[in-house]
Formats: sequence, C-alpha cells, structure tokens
Amino acid sequence: MRIPGLAAAVVTAFLTTPAMAFHCPLDVAAIDHALATVQLDDGTRDEVSKLRDEGQALHDSGQHQEAVNTLAQAMRLLLNAL
Repeated sequence: MRIPGLAAAVVTAFLTTPAMAFHCPLDVAAIDHALATVQLDDGTRDEVSKLRDEGQALHDSGQHQEAVNTLAQAMRLLLNAL
C-alpha cells in the first residue's frame, strides 16, 4: 500500500483549499482515491463517504464554500485515520 504518497496528496489538497477555494471536484477525486486505496474501519469509511456525498451535493447546488468546508472535514478524517 502506498500510504505516504496518498497522505501527501490528501495533505496537499487540504492545504491548498484556502488558496484555490472552489476546487471541489479535485477534493472529491482525492477522497474517492483514498476510499478506494486505504483500509479504514467501517465507521470512519461511512463518515468520510457521507461527508464526501454531502460536499458533492453542496458543490452541485452552487454552495461552493460550504462544499469546500465539508470536503475538508472528510479529508481531516482520512488524515487522522492514516
């Protein structure tokens, strides 16, 4: 498993959120990649998936800052699980 590379990608996406505030699709893609490659307990996986879906819905409805905030929560959970 390539956790260091994944961790770097998630950290980079998380840290660039303020600089590139409306890049929700990139955040969603990073979360999707992490969900597909990282072993998580069921509770964490469910919570990250829920936040990812909520962030996607917010993005789709034009609420970009709320989407960024929600997706950042999902990324924090992923980082804490590594």
